[in-house]
Amino acid sequence: MAVQIAHGPDPRDGLVYDMADDLRLAVEVALATDRPLLLSGDPGSGKSSLAPYHARQHGMRYYEHVITSRTQATDLLWTFDSVRRLADAQAHRSRLSDGDYIVPGVLWWALAPESARSRGGLLAPAGYQDPSERFHHKERASGAVVLIDEIDKADPDLPNSLLVPLASHEFTVGETGTLVRREADAGPPLIIITTNGERDLPQAFVRRCVTFTLPGPTHEGLVRIARLHLRHEKQSTSGSTRDLITALADELMKVRETAGLGHQRLPSTAEYLDALRACLTLGITPSDARWPLLRSLTLAKPAEDGR
Repeated sequence: MAVQIAHGPDPRDGLVYDMADDLRLAVEVALATDRPLLLSGDPGSGKSSLAPYHARQHGMRYYEHVITSRTQATDLLWTFDSVRRLADAQAHRSRLSDGDYIVPGVLWWALAPESARSRGGLLAPAGYQDPSERFHHKERASGAVVLIDEIDKADPDLPNSLLVPLASHEFTVGETGTLVRREADAGPPLIIITTNGERDLPQAFVRRCVTFTLPGPTHEGLVRIARLHLRHEKQSTSGSTRDLITALADELMKVRETAGLGHQRLPSTAEYLDALRACLTLGITPSDARWPLLRSLTLAKPAEDGR
């Protein structure tokens, strides 16, 4: 019988993660040194999922910003809607406050949430909700986790522009002159920065990070991760499902072994979970006539599709 999976492929809810001991140590070193953790690895290896998992497990506030080619360093600190302010000024609206046009970025919220709520003291803080409240912590959260995702997609100037704010935990809002400093009550932040290695990062930036590379998938690791997800979703991991988990792991490892011929890209853990979800939802097994097509749709993708 087909089984429905309970949620989407990447909910960023921090509920399930296979935390290896060496990765755990990397996180501990980043916290001990007060340095960002720069995570590299293949797409789909679980880099982005670490941040919400750590935040939820340790009762920390969580923020994320996905980098694009147009992202500026200030976007992570604050943005200022100068166009709207000019329009309001031309409309002769009185008592314009610059605070109404400032939007705190993820680093502002992480380092100084009270300042972010009041826009550096320019506004009353009551009406501004902390975006980290998506996790609905029952108690006051201690510290924050910030995910800066896919920094290698940014202009090379962006990492260099973040050197001072990341090192000193302070910055000045250009439009208002507001000095933002890490608040004592905010707790220490864990800043996790991910890269797919599409572009080399400045050496000065890398030097100021704790670096860790997530390894490629192993057969044992894939089986373990599948079981973690299915148990969380209250699905059986025995009998035919256990056989399916193993068969898909076998297939992924075979594809990775032959991908060096240049006709296929290296499938990831995320694609393995996609294949598992499809099989469980559609009732596909290795003996099913649809198995070869499912394999090519999820695991054995042509190399050009992954570029």
